[in-house]
Amino acid sequence: MDYSIIDRYIDRLIADTKPEAPVWNIENIRHGKPPAWNYIDGCMMTSLYSIYRSTGDKKYLDFIENFVDYYVFEDGSIRGYDLETYNLDNINEGRILFDLYRETGKEKYGKAIELLYSQLKSQPRIALGNFWHKKIYPNQVWLDGLYMAQVFSTRYACERGGEDYSDVVTQFTNVYNNMYDSQKRLYYHGWDYSKSAFWADKQTGLSKSFWLRADGWYTVGLVDAISYMTDAVAKEKLSEIFRTTIEGLEQYIDPVEHMFYQVIDKGGREGNYLETSGSAMIAYAMMKGARLGIIDKRFAEVGKSVFDGICTKYLGESADGKLNLGGICLVAGLGPENNRRRDGTFEYYISEPVVENDAKGTGPFVMAYTEVKRII
Repeated sequence: MDYSIIDRYIDRLIADTKPEAPVWNIENIRHGKPPAWNYIDGCMMTSLYSIYRSTGDKKYLDFIENFVDYYVFEDGSIRGYDLETYNLDNINEGRILFDLYRETGKEKYGKAIELLYSQLKSQPRIALGNFWHKKIYPNQVWLDGLYMAQVFSTRYACERGGEDYSDVVTQFTNVYNNMYDSQKRLYYHGWDYSKSAFWADKQTGLSKSFWLRADGWYTVGLVDAISYMTDAVAKEKLSEIFRTTIEGLEQYIDPVEHMFYQVIDKGGREGNYLETSGSAMIAYAMMKGARLGIIDKRFAEVGKSVFDGICTKYLGESADGKLNLGGICLVAGLGPENNRRRDGTFEYYISEPVVENDAKGTGPFVMAYTEVKRII
């Protein structure tokens, strides 16, 4: 296929975006939220930096720097960031700070890194050591949080923390030991260590379903963390989990359209649909894992076929000539107590809005594209 259409799509997103009003943050647009540091923008910053590294085109770096400078002040404080919420999502965008600090030498980026790391130093944990996902979700571990915090933690350990990856390895391993279903070969979205949440199984503490994007977050978190690690033993421990994860996921690829379903293991059930964000995450992880030699080289082509499936099904032009990427689940979660609609059932996951161009889908899509460019 003609992949140049994707370059046009990326340029269209950049052209339509101001730092205070990113076109890819559909949640903010719909709810009229004021601009604030968030993981959705973080997904896009990471992907755009990857495009910059693969092309060398400075327009991407200039855009990222201008965007992030709107949120990070000279003293290292961050627009809209509140440490006291202990929200792991807010750590994700911190990944780009390491890159900007290296590229520009601006001290404010280093200060902001330390501010975010100070949250993790005091982040509440379950007894086994994993972070609570947020303060409002006591004793809960979500797959999302491994991506949000552990890649940042790995980079911090590599560049500022004496290359001690033990906590990162422990948190990924605890998820594998407690949230992985060896028969389905998939991970449950959430785990309540206290077994008290309304959505949690009273025997295991696990949620009810296998949500695609959650498994995607965890899988990408693994491969990205591995890629930054400098300790061979730590890398191999996570590589073993990554290989098991990818091999389990492969069986769920739709044989016709080469994508994954919103509820992964319920492909034939009415209301389920092929979903972009999680499919892009897994495509990226497969291609990157194959390139790094963590998994069999054949997964490069498997991942590329998933990426091509997304392009065929969901990337197209609207009536006004603008390119759009569809099939993206806007958001999904578990609880809290006063939101019992979010109960982790199949019916819940297929009920959330499906949108175009949200960065939870476009970010991973662009990341996968950078891996495709290494293959073609």
